[in-house]
Amino acid sequence: MPRVFTYRGYTLEELRKMPLTEFAKLLSARERRTIMRGFSPKHKRLLEKIRKWKEKKIDKPIRTHLRDMIILPEMVGMKFAVHNGKEFIVVEIVPEMIGHRLGDFALTRKRVVHSAPGVGATRSSMYVPLK
Repeated sequence: MPRVFTYRGYTLEELRKMPLTEFAKLLSARERRTIMRGFSPKHKRLLEKIRKWKEKKIDKPIRTHLRDMIILPEMVGMKFAVHNGKEFIVVEIVPEMIGHRLGDFALTRKRVVHSAPGVGATRSSMYVPLK
């Protein structure tokens, strides 16, 4: 039997039918405050674009710089290209992401991977055993 996704006791379909103010009550304090204060004009424009793309069933990712946009139930299943400061990272929205922000899934820093010691390194680092 497949496990059904629930968010605070509500299924995805119930969340999609729920008004935004009711959905905001399920979120954590910071996200609830953002929604209750109202979205900025840029966020409203992105929401309109999301609704238009769902209507036309466009599969191409929506490009955005709005890393602070809260992931709403109506965004589930869509793809976003979120800017990380250098490039756009494609993020596919799954139900477990509801209530987070888009920027949480497009990391701004890369992991540092060091190689072998180079020329001019200290004497002790020259004798690192090779595997």
